[in-house]
Amino acid sequence: MTKQTFIKGAIILIIAGMISRLLGFINRIVVARLLGDEGVGVYMLVMPALFLMITLSQLGIPVAISKLVAEANAQKQSQRIRKILYVSFSITITLSIILTVVFIYVAPIIAKEMLLDDRTYIPMLMISPIIPIIAISSVFRGYFQGMQNMIPQATAQVIEQVVRIFLVVVMVQAFLPYGLAYATGGAMLSVIIGEFVSLVYIYICYKRYNRGLPRHLFSTPFHYLKDTFNNIMRIALPTAGNRMIGSVTYFLEPILVSQSLFIAGYTVSESTKMYGQLTGYVLPLLLLPTFITHSLSVALIPSVSEENALGHQRAVHYRIRQALRLSFASGGLVTIVFMLFAVSILQLIYGSVNGAQFLTFMAPFFILLYFQAPLQATLQSLDFAKHAMINSLIGAVVKLTILWTLATKPSFGIDGVVIAVLVGILVVTILHFITLYRVIHFALPVPLILKMISLLLITYLTGSYSQKMLTPMSELPLLVLSILFMTIVYIIGLFLFQIISRDEWNQLKNRATR
Repeated sequence: MTKQTFIKGAIILIIAGMISRLLGFINRIVVARLLGDEGVGVYMLVMPALFLMITLSQLGIPVAISKLVAEANAQKQSQRIRKILYVSFSITITLSIILTVVFIYVAPIIAKEMLLDDRTYIPMLMISPIIPIIAISSVFRGYFQGMQNMIPQATAQVIEQVVRIFLVVVMVQAFLPYGLAYATGGAMLSVIIGEFVSLVYIYICYKRYNRGLPRHLFSTPFHYLKDTFNNIMRIALPTAGNRMIGSVTYFLEPILVSQSLFIAGYTVSESTKMYGQLTGYVLPLLLLPTFITHSLSVALIPSVSEENALGHQRAVHYRIRQALRLSFASGGLVTIVFMLFAVSILQLIYGSVNGAQFLTFMAPFFILLYFQAPLQATLQSLDFAKHAMINSLIGAVVKLTILWTLATKPSFGIDGVVIAVLVGILVVTILHFITLYRVIHFALPVPLILKMISLLLITYLTGSYSQKMLTPMSELPLLVLSILFMTIVYIIGLFLFQIISRDEWNQLKNRATR
């Protein structure tokens, strides 16, 4: 099986993530244009409850698989890898089936009593079969990550989006005559089919490299697998706790938004529209660079774990700084673009300028979010997942408290939701940095921080200047040329300030030419 280094594995995932995110973004545009503000609002109200169930079914096991498989593979213990997979499948399949039944049972309660929108019930029912599909797929993904072969996962990711984008228009239009709720459910069905096809592909890849689980394992008494179970849960539970906090927060957020905006005097329709603008239009744009930070995080876990096990602390620090530099490189430019061209971008993509003020205001703060994934992956790699979980819990409590406090006031309304999201990002990122400093004395060098800030200012001034110089032009050429100028300046700045090293560039270039 092909094994990749940290940078090569990350590049494979980044390329796949870029393609997948682009296709996913096209899918969101199609959904937004077919369903409108209210339809997008219904779609986004359903997703947090679904993600909570998926997180529960996975129980943080993919991260545990990645780490344990990497260790077993290094020691040439193929039998141990099979035990890890067998126990992992047993846990995730059992949990996912139970949670699917629970999700279907509580769906009407969530729709009517919590989300205050009956239209979310049908989409919840239609999306529920995806829970076991994703749970099973995550085990295979964790296996390939542990083997440091990112190609199957990357390809499966793209396949899922391609299938979804081809089906979403057909599904939405097929169900649209039955009402908005069924049309949203149609969009959910396209997601299910895409995930299933992706699962089939990644299973085929697994069978290509393996003969499968040995038959005698299925008749092995569980107490012989107890050590494997304990090792998995030792890593998985803190990771699951961390993800649970995020999923519970994501689940509670639309409920609190609906309830608080109702208290503030908004109708259900108005609050759904505003929440749809924020979470369906603005946040997807701001989260675009996260496919890169997520890719870096996936590749970072086995790399940092290996260096730490060997006692190479300098290498650990270097790898963290490298991940953070690359995260900044991926997110800095889009941050400035969104600040300067929010109205033009929203109009071009969605045919609407709703939410432009949110995009302009929130963009600078999301630089900190782009650092979060590598920081959290590092803490998990160093066996400090519990610390990451506590940091996330503190951030979630602060976020939801501020949301309820501000959004219930008519003077704030949806602006209170925006402020709460930003404060939550700020708190968690700062706490992650503090934790890493306390446990391994890691800190970003001050000169590097100053270089990053300087490059952002230079890029912003370049964009502002190009706006003024190209004002007589029509909007689309202005947008394209301004972004082109900013990109050139930004890339040059990355190398002049040594935010990206020559060695990293050579690896990127060599990978791109293969």
